[in-house]
Amino acid sequence: MIRYRETKEADLGAVTAIFAHYVTTGVATFETVPPTVDDWRRKVADVTARGLPFLVADDGTEVVGFAYASPWRPKPAYAHTVEDTIYLAPGQTGRGIGAGLLGELLARCADAKMRQVIAVIADTGSDASAALHRRFGFAQVGRLAGVGHKHGRWIDTVLMQRDLAP
Repeated sequence: MIRYRETKEADLGAVTAIFAHYVTTGVATFETVPPTVDDWRRKVADVTARGLPFLVADDGTEVVGFAYASPWRPKPAYAHTVEDTIYLAPGQTGRGIGAGLLGELLARCADAKMRQVIAVIADTGSDASAALHRRFGFAQVGRLAGVGHKHGRWIDTVLMQRDLAP
């Protein structure tokens, strides 16, 4: 059984490893150097100090994914708009863990009085992330062509948005 919970210090090694996999092997993130455990410690502290969720999916023996909401832009007028981030450990896709993380993340963003959630999805040729977001009511609101260059290729991003207003 998967539990979705706030991130703890003991989870940071797993979060670091999961994200490093995507940095080094794919284009789902435009990071080119994997963040360290200390980088993640600072990220978790920043996100949670803002009253935003940073969650992990835990199967009882290990962390199998994580998700968090971060400010969309630094300007004050964007204070109620966040960007979501979701990553699953290799081999953990197709089990509903991403849906569980996204559902819990959206609920906690609503509790934190956020109004809009933005998803910036690298167009990797797979529709999995966009399909997951569509299932949760996100709509595609734009595409940025060729804005990322990684592993020798230019990558588009798809922008999706979900209104959390009651």
